[in-house]
Amino acid sequence: MSKHNTLPAPSRRRFVQGLALGGLATGLSLSTRPLLAANTAPTLKPHPVLSGTEFDLNIGHQLVNFTGKEALATTVNGSLPAPVLRWREGERVTLNVHNNLDTDSSIHWHGMILPTEMDGVPGLSFDGIAPGETFTYAFDVQQSGTYWYHSHSGFQEQTGLYGAIIIDPKEPEPFSYDRDYVLMLSDWSDTPPERVYANLKKMSHYYNRRERTLADDLIPEAQQDGWGTALSRRQMWDKMRMSDRDISDVTGYTYTFLMNGQTPASGWTGLFNPGEKVRLRVINAAAMTFFDLRIPGLKMTVVACDGQYVEPVNVDEFRIGAAETLDIIVEPTEHKAYSLFAQAIDRSGYAHGQLTPDITLKATPPALDPAPELTHMDMGMAMAAGEHGGHAGHDMPMSHGTMSHGTMTHDTGHAMPTQTAAMPMNHGKMDHGKMAHGNHDAMPAGMHHGNGPASEPAYQGNPLSAGMPVHADSEYGPHVDMRAEAPQYRLDDPGVGLRNNGRKVLTYADLRSLHPTPDTREPSRDIELHLTGNMSRYMWSLNGIRYADADPIQLTYGERVRIILVNDTMMPHPVHLHGMWSDLETGDTTHLPRKHTLVVQPGARLSYLVTADAKGEWAFHCHLLYHMMGMFRKVVVS
Repeated sequence: MSKHNTLPAPSRRRFVQGLALGGLATGLSLSTRPLLAANTAPTLKPHPVLSGTEFDLNIGHQLVNFTGKEALATTVNGSLPAPVLRWREGERVTLNVHNNLDTDSSIHWHGMILPTEMDGVPGLSFDGIAPGETFTYAFDVQQSGTYWYHSHSGFQEQTGLYGAIIIDPKEPEPFSYDRDYVLMLSDWSDTPPERVYANLKKMSHYYNRRERTLADDLIPEAQQDGWGTALSRRQMWDKMRMSDRDISDVTGYTYTFLMNGQTPASGWTGLFNPGEKVRLRVINAAAMTFFDLRIPGLKMTVVACDGQYVEPVNVDEFRIGAAETLDIIVEPTEHKAYSLFAQAIDRSGYAHGQLTPDITLKATPPALDPAPELTHMDMGMAMAAGEHGGHAGHDMPMSHGTMSHGTMTHDTGHAMPTQTAAMPMNHGKMDHGKMAHGNHDAMPAGMHHGNGPASEPAYQGNPLSAGMPVHADSEYGPHVDMRAEAPQYRLDDPGVGLRNNGRKVLTYADLRSLHPTPDTREPSRDIELHLTGNMSRYMWSLNGIRYADADPIQLTYGERVRIILVNDTMMPHPVHLHGMWSDLETGDTTHLPRKHTLVVQPGARLSYLVTADAKGEWAFHCHLLYHMMGMFRKVVVS
């Protein structure tokens, strides 16, 4: 295999923004052609769309060039992203997947309700697709909306094996539009993902180039808040061996962020006529990146989330976690190009495109927002009155407010004082199924582990209320470096970097299903799971137990259960349950939004209801690729 890279090494700016032509294919067994590249001539190259009921998908390797340096991608039918698959609700689809790689592969149909043997998870659903072999997926399409597909083998998702699914409904949709586009966001690195992971294991902040310095950070903070406050704040973080700038594990230092396979330098382009309604199906196919998307000058109307209709919500901006999908409608009225601006959560880069009435008109992306910093709330510490309001440069400064009652614990032995509010305590059964030490995937209310008050139960009362959490014995040790002692339900919190930015930002509290909640039964039991890890050692787990050492979560076919997720870390985690819908508890039981992936904010908790209506073995995991191997459980419905 020869390489033809005669380009000079790219500058930092060029690496982040990419080449103006996007990713170029250069041979191997597939034909040489641009991969969704925006040509220099004023023409548009459409993304391949496959429709019908029978499909042939060929997984293979292909050289691409996004940054001025060739790298090896994993593609489907020679396309990155993979072709859009367009199905119809109620039809049966057959997909013959041919593996042309020299290693096993697979495809998982993300968010699809289907038989467990068709789910595409090696080791659970099937054995995987061996090199040179073909596996035929066949299932009935029982839903409509926007979904996606990706590999569930190794790190293949990071190297390009992902694509969009559009399912046209049987019945007319509850909204109208004139144009329909997919916006697939992703993150690309020329560094092989195995090396990225090895770098994180050796040094968890390897890709974080925003750590504090004396001249650039401490002195300006001291000038603003005083030397005592600034030094105290720094000493607190130093004692915990943590950083308030630890927003993303993998950043724009190695990532080029893509929109429909296009780099920011070229930008994806969609056409419109002024006055038309344009539907954008936004899919976050990134391995490790949360994106904040806005279209300056346009309001966005959210009409569906994770493929399911919601009551329309008008917003200026939204955060989309890895694996989530969001359908929006916009109505551009002016004869100008509008920027589609999706900045990474840590502000280390962005994906970019444009909606334009004329292909010769290009939109200029806005400046990146200031880089965010973590706060008391993101550490799972309750806030004193007035601290939710934000503060220049610090969101919610560590020095402001009075903190009392409870502790924020770390494996260093240092305790951070916190305050918790009184909550109603009157309800709930907790799962008593697995109470042996070493396996605390479900803990009954009132059971005491660790250093919290034994008299205060972990979770009772209104689903959106919370008392002091219970931390299992398995959460204590070198594999867990933090435990949130006052995690709150923060469904109305837009998240770090988006609070009080002058724009209307979508939150989970805004979501209300367009249709009534289909299963209105009270849950028979609660299962509480803690998202845990040790950032410095780059170890991830649930309840302090990695997947390799954990017992499955057992569900009885037909039961209704509540799953409570507590995020004991300082970064958001998108959690995906395969095979069943997750009905997010927002306080309105009549129209719970249905999702397949739920983002749990740093130091927060949320809960959702699941009807165990799909027998078999299912995956349940964080969708951040380099977290998944530890933060994973098998769910058995029998």
